[in-house]
Amino acid sequence: MTSERPDPDALLRKVQDEETRAQRAKLKVFFGASPGVGKTYAMLSEARERKAMGVDVVIGVVETHGRSETAALVEGFESVPPRELPYRGIFMQEFDLEAAKRRKPHLILMDELAHTNVQGSRHEKRWQDVLDLLDAGIDVYTTINVQHMESLRDVVAQITGIIVRESVPDTVLERADEFELVDLPPEDLLQRLREGKVYVPDQARHALDRFFRKGNLLALRELALRQTAQNVDAQMRRYMASEGIQKTWGAGDRLLVCVGPHQLSVRLVRATRRLAATLGGSWVALYVETARHLRYAPEDQARIEAHLRLAEQLGAETAVIEGGTAIGPDILRFAREHNITKIVVGKPARPRLRELLRGSLVDELIRNSGDIDVFVITGDEGQEAARPALEPRAREPWTAWLWAVFMVTAASTVGLLLFRRTELADLVMLYVLGIALVAARHGRRPSLLASFLSVAAFDFLFIPPYHTFAVGDFRHIGTFAILMFTGWLIGTLTERIRQQARLARVREQRTGALLRLSKELAASAGSMELVESAIHSVAAQFHTEAVILLPDANRRLAAPRKAPAFAFTDQEQGVAQWVFEHGEPGGRGTATLPGSRATYLPLRASGGIVGVMGVLPEGEAQWTEPDQRTLLEAFASQTALAVERLHLAARHEDARRRMDEEQLRNTLLSSVSHDLRTPLGAITGAASTLLEQGEAIPEATQRELFRSIQDEAQRMHRLVTNLLDITRLESGAVVVRKAWTPLEEVVGLALNRTEQSLAGRPVKVELPPDLPLVPLDEVLLSQVLVNLLENAGKHTPPGTPVEVRAWSTGAAVTLVVADGGPGLVEGEEERIFDKLVRGSRHGGEPGAGLGLAICRAIVEAHGGRIQAANRSQGGAQFLVTLPLDGAPPELPTESEEGVE
Repeated sequence: MTSERPDPDALLRKVQDEETRAQRAKLKVFFGASPGVGKTYAMLSEARERKAMGVDVVIGVVETHGRSETAALVEGFESVPPRELPYRGIFMQEFDLEAAKRRKPHLILMDELAHTNVQGSRHEKRWQDVLDLLDAGIDVYTTINVQHMESLRDVVAQITGIIVRESVPDTVLERADEFELVDLPPEDLLQRLREGKVYVPDQARHALDRFFRKGNLLALRELALRQTAQNVDAQMRRYMASEGIQKTWGAGDRLLVCVGPHQLSVRLVRATRRLAATLGGSWVALYVETARHLRYAPEDQARIEAHLRLAEQLGAETAVIEGGTAIGPDILRFAREHNITKIVVGKPARPRLRELLRGSLVDELIRNSGDIDVFVITGDEGQEAARPALEPRAREPWTAWLWAVFMVTAASTVGLLLFRRTELADLVMLYVLGIALVAARHGRRPSLLASFLSVAAFDFLFIPPYHTFAVGDFRHIGTFAILMFTGWLIGTLTERIRQQARLARVREQRTGALLRLSKELAASAGSMELVESAIHSVAAQFHTEAVILLPDANRRLAAPRKAPAFAFTDQEQGVAQWVFEHGEPGGRGTATLPGSRATYLPLRASGGIVGVMGVLPEGEAQWTEPDQRTLLEAFASQTALAVERLHLAARHEDARRRMDEEQLRNTLLSSVSHDLRTPLGAITGAASTLLEQGEAIPEATQRELFRSIQDEAQRMHRLVTNLLDITRLESGAVVVRKAWTPLEEVVGLALNRTEQSLAGRPVKVELPPDLPLVPLDEVLLSQVLVNLLENAGKHTPPGTPVEVRAWSTGAAVTLVVADGGPGLVEGEEERIFDKLVRGSRHGGEPGAGLGLAICRAIVEAHGGRIQAANRSQGGAQFLVTLPLDGAPPELPTESEEGVE
């Protein structure tokens, strides 16, 4: 009876998984085949039961679609108030994620998981909101139809002829803790549709003609039932793993067929396919790779690969695992881990004596399979299951045989020196030691020679009659046999260890290759760099020419910018396009378009096919072996995941940019509408007063009204000018024309333009006489000073001093505009330079929040930096630092001017 010690790492992972699953929020999915089956009704019904039990239940989103029975269930629930977001000129209600997280109920209801949120929401999709809620510790009930599953979009489109735009990644559904199928027969669903319980009459008639045909509903119902069965099966496996259940549960038949290089494997694969179809179960084709695999002839290794590909074509999952000398325990371990209920193997073709000596795989599986059924299938009548040919072993060098002779001679010499002083058993140990040394260094065959020579030398030198090969006492025959057997055993075990070490090195090389590829792909910053890293890794590992093809906006594979070494003709392009569209390998060495020069593999990621990898071997293909084919597919998977990561990052960046643009547009419209409305109102009021009352108004009052119209018009002019300036700066339309300019001229120009804005405020200017010339655009930098000085005038009361200072550090010049007003709010020193951000200083005149953003854009265009800070004595100061790049032109001296 054998007993396996539990793996400590596996136990630790089990405990950690159980703790994580117990602590995280729960997700329950109400799953249906189509709209109208009652998913929302079932969700609300169960939510009412939970609410009656005292659970804090809140509605996040529930779509009743005008169904009275569904609307009746909504009554009595608290709802999260929706947000109103502008979209194409109207306001739409959308789920408020932040409000839900602040409310933090125990359970929230989120209908229609595949819904796309309005622009301006935090997430693009509702399923992302659900994941956010789960991360916040809130349990979620949600609903989804089978056509919205990402992996089934193509199947649903083929069945219904309708392309579903909204989808949910399968990984989200795999995250579900509970999965409930809400089912309704097609006849009942069609009756509900005719009665107007699914859609209004006009929509119902249109739906009956298109989506809600009975054939469509039957196919979608089958898909939903199969998906539910797969989800339940996954939950059962998790439960069995968490409870440490080793035996299989026959809730559904799952078959395993073991394949190898024997020709009988073809019959086994086909028989298993028929058996799986009869039982209605899934099946797996397994190959166990041992040290013996390395000695298979190339044709046998190619045959193993062909058997696995045949199983894939017939609908099986395929797996290649690493095994030890005895593969029976490895097969049974795999079967229990994957909940296999039946194992199919071939009838043994070895002689009975050989099975008795070496053991039988079939007997081992039958004795140790437990609850798993074992089917033994024979070949066709007259079919011979030829044993796979092994490559001949490498011939040992003559030094190995010489080493065997030397070790026996050395053991004999030492034995002669000790012959009269020790027992014969000790002398036998000397020969055993020599045999072990020969086996460790040169393998089995030289060790067998050493064993034979040891027996002969021991008999000739130490067994009477001495110096003859005759044996006087037949009891020594047993000693000779044991010595020969010991030599054979040590040599065999040593040879096996050497093969396993060789296999371990091969496996280490594969793991190292995958690790290097992962590191290179992770370090790739762009798509071209990623493609080049993948091509380099594949070419180096498999000694091939490689190409990575990615689709363009029209889902057509784009030819590589840098053409591969092999001729990438239109025919090769067509093969690659077929692989991309069908998601199956094609080209050389496959059953599809084998006339191609290269082999093409689809780059399959979680979201679908993201590209195609093409490989052309330099001579004979090296991936015809199962392990190499598996490694090549692993390379393709790693590359696909990396490409998908780039796509997701780009999509996320694009969504973030669009959200920022939408938010900026809304803020801009709100700000500009307010800032324009105020001066327009003042101008309209003053103008109407002048028109209506005319000469009746005193002259002084008329002048005030005219001045008001002028001031408000100037205010509007500044606002429009700022809007145009920030637009030109961000679009790159403004060109900085630097010239070596005295800073005094720029300061003087700005002070002249802001004389009215700074009225009543003393201005103190401190500019050192030795201040160097500065390379700047005089017009743009004067605009910076104008904006800063106008800010000082807006946010300080009359009589407050304003200072303008400057100094040079040799590498840069710093210009400071300071005031004695209320200063800046702590923490807003950087934020006030953002667009449409208005400072929080009190008592000032409100603005549009564009002036400081314009200042930063102009200063950064000069290669400088602008900062804001509070002064220790009170007030705010803005520091503009401009670099002194290059050398200023030399000014003419007074003597030179006199000569001229």
